[in-house]
Amino acid sequence: MAEVRIAPKSGTSSNPLRIAIFFSGSGTGMNALLEHQQQEDCTHKTVVCVTDKAHAGGIEFAKKHNIPVIIESVDTNVPKQERRIEHENRITQQLRHYDVDLLILSGYMRLLSTEFVERFHPRIINIHPSLLPAFPGADAHTDVLASGVRVSGCTVHVVDSGMDSGPILAQCRVPVFDTDTRSLLARRVQIEEHRIYPEVIDLICSGHQFELGD
Repeated sequence: MAEVRIAPKSGTSSNPLRIAIFFSGSGTGMNALLEHQQQEDCTHKTVVCVTDKAHAGGIEFAKKHNIPVIIESVDTNVPKQERRIEHENRITQQLRHYDVDLLILSGYMRLLSTEFVERFHPRIINIHPSLLPAFPGADAHTDVLASGVRVSGCTVHVVDSGMDSGPILAQCRVPVFDTDTRSLLARRVQIEEHRIYPEVIDLICSGHQFELGD
């Protein structure tokens, strides 16, 4: 196991680390982090939000907190094999204006290219609604219920070029009940996501060293 600092430096309340949040949907997790950052002693702040959906609900949360939003949709006029790189290059160009220290994925539904990940590694963090490595992918709650397991949860991890496959930073367990529907399970997991994600980001920005597998 190697001990690794995720952030390039430590933040303070007077000189917080600069975060970009990536989202594709409602932005409830993003809003939980933005509310957490209102604390006077918080060592990080969100300086820009990024979405690939022009009508994503989370845009309103960013506006409420007076945070600029980069809206970059995928250009379907670009040849299919080039779209992901072209899309990410546009995002990278815009991010250069914000001098970000960390990229935080919060419901961002696009798989990042190896080139993009390597550009920022290990400074891209994601939260996933299962106990990885079990149940990666876009519909973890449905997969959990179909499997019959009795425990699910959420995982904060460093992003690599695979699908939900990067080194794990923290996990939280949530029971699965016989009466659960997808929405009931999702709500209980979401409560823990909104708690654990800001806590882990606090640790990252404090200079905490995480034990990561080789």
